[in-house]
Amino acid sequence: MLRSLYSAISGMRSKQTKLDVIANNVANVNTTGFKSSRVKFHDMLSQTIRSASAPVGGRAGTNPAQVGLGVAVGGIDTSHTQGALQATGRISDLAIQGSGFFMLADGPRALFTRDGAFSLSLARELVNSATGFRVQGWMADATGAISTTAPPTAMQIPLGESVITQATTRAEFSGNLNNSPPAGPPAYAHTNTITVFDSKGEAHQLRVTFTRTGPNAWSYTVASTATPPLTITPTAPATLSFDTSGVVTPATAQSGAFTVTVPGAANIALTLDFSSMSQVAGESTAVMRFQNGFAPGELLSFIIGRGGVITGTYSNGLVRDIGQVALAYFGNPEALLKEGGNFYAVSPNSGEPLIGVAATGGRGTIEVGMLEMSNVDLATEFTEMISTSRAFQANSRTVSTSDEMLQELIQLKR
Repeated sequence: MLRSLYSAISGMRSKQTKLDVIANNVANVNTTGFKSSRVKFHDMLSQTIRSASAPVGGRAGTNPAQVGLGVAVGGIDTSHTQGALQATGRISDLAIQGSGFFMLADGPRALFTRDGAFSLSLARELVNSATGFRVQGWMADATGAISTTAPPTAMQIPLGESVITQATTRAEFSGNLNNSPPAGPPAYAHTNTITVFDSKGEAHQLRVTFTRTGPNAWSYTVASTATPPLTITPTAPATLSFDTSGVVTPATAQSGAFTVTVPGAANIALTLDFSSMSQVAGESTAVMRFQNGFAPGELLSFIIGRGGVITGTYSNGLVRDIGQVALAYFGNPEALLKEGGNFYAVSPNSGEPLIGVAATGGRGTIEVGMLEMSNVDLATEFTEMISTSRAFQANSRTVSTSDEMLQELIQLKR
């Protein structure tokens, strides 16, 4: 009878633990990125009343006689199945489609989460606004290149603060040079004025002069229009030639770099591209159609791609990568420790985080303007709640029945 009491009590305690887990699941049905848990039970040690015996002679063997001593909680697992994605329209809200985790830092400690409800802090850092933890990733260098081999750092998006320029390194020309210009002298020439930018974003006017030197043959020079003029090397004319169809020859389609010396700024290393030009009958219309330099501009807006790359758009029209959000992958995510606030921490059985970029190494892709909803299934939880309640009730009846039997035993002696 005492065994039945303790077995029933162990059942009540175990079912109470399961109800606690169910209640927590239901309470977090609207928690962003929440992963539900489940309870597993196992039977406790059994008391052996009679051992098993082997067959002897003409007698068969006997089975053991054992009485179980109740139930215990075998484990509480976290289900990391994918939650549904909900559109929010906020460009800083991110959701992971796959098995990765966002990496955030609380000072020196790294934490991990599926909750991508991020915003910009006063310092223009991408953070979890509820905790202030900084989202980790890799910042781009001055040229917009991102190195993902370096340790992740805080992500800064300096809207309205970052001023950026880009020196001109390439100018592309298109249009035509007249195949039948008026007879000289002087030699027929076509002049085009172009604007380039130095390393500080200052504009400089240069004059490119094309001079016909013979059939299908031209020379060109680059000169400064400033007073006093900037020094440009080389000073000797470069050559430009065309075939009999009026198509520029590959050998002369791109010039060697011209170096423009600018006081107080880095020299401009300028390459001219004439591969889109022609020489046919008609008016000379050669003109610069594109140059890759930019005047100073401030960061106006940003977008985040599915690979986690943050791309900024500046007021001068420049579009450049700012950084890339890091994702972590765990070999055993069910072993992560819940830290509260939708965060997980590394445990001895979870494995070390494999830090990398989205869409690689099983980390999944990043969906922008969305949040991952809780994966709690209310229908399942309510069903489990009913069965757990009935199991608790049945165990309590066992306690009542055992008590009645003890009372009858005590009353044998009156």
